[in-house]
Amino acid sequence: VLPAVDLPAALAGRRMCPVDGRDFNRCLPGDPRGSFCQMLAHFIDSVILPQVEILVDVHAAGNAMEAALSSTMHYVDDPAIVRKTRELAESFAAPYNVMFWGVDEGGTMAAAAERHGVLAISSELGGYGRVSVDGVRVAERGLDNVLKWMGVIEGTPDTAQRDGSRGTRHMEVRDQAAYVFAPSDGLFEPLHLPGDRVRAGELAGYLHFIEEWARPPMPIEYRGDGYIWMAPGSGRVRKGDVVNVVMQPHSAG
Repeated sequence: VLPAVDLPAALAGRRMCPVDGRDFNRCLPGDPRGSFCQMLAHFIDSVILPQVEILVDVHAAGNAMEAALSSTMHYVDDPAIVRKTRELAESFAAPYNVMFWGVDEGGTMAAAAERHGVLAISSELGGYGRVSVDGVRVAERGLDNVLKWMGVIEGTPDTAQRDGSRGTRHMEVRDQAAYVFAPSDGLFEPLHLPGDRVRAGELAGYLHFIEEWARPPMPIEYRGDGYIWMAPGSGRVRKGDVVNVVMQPHSAG
């Protein structure tokens, strides 16, 4: 159990490590002669992961976004691994499990685990740079569930959801249409919350230009149907920033 891998970044409340300015979760498999995060990544990849059978990486969506409470998994071209990873996610039993692909995730902990043959899920349990009470509850129950599923402790995983459903909902983020980008710098006014259902062409929000008082707000639309997975929190955005991510029910059910 590692409460925090990149401790300097965790203590600073930052994604980028204050020691070397790198994101540890993009540094795997690392470099034994590199910077702090690269050396730390090399140690995790070469010493820790070879001893691991199952990885559950507990994350939140950082300071800029908030996520619908979810576990996450990569798409891999092996139906048996996908099936077993879905079973792991079902035992963790977050409200959603999101499979995504088409993003270069080769430097992440989850990708490193997959290279070692480790069954791996990550998670997005809150965001906006604050503690999510519901997210903490999902994480605590999920880790307890996984230990029961593995047979490390006695008991049966509790997979019931607060909305009355019996288990996690499998979702996917398949292509670029799931992402809504800011076309310019500005102040984004969102119109929906994580978990809300939306449709292609529906207004996602307005981009305001407070430095240009005569410029009218710019409407921004969703490019696909689905449910909000990631929603913005900071307001201020730069051109090219993601302001929403839309997930859809997974095609396999």
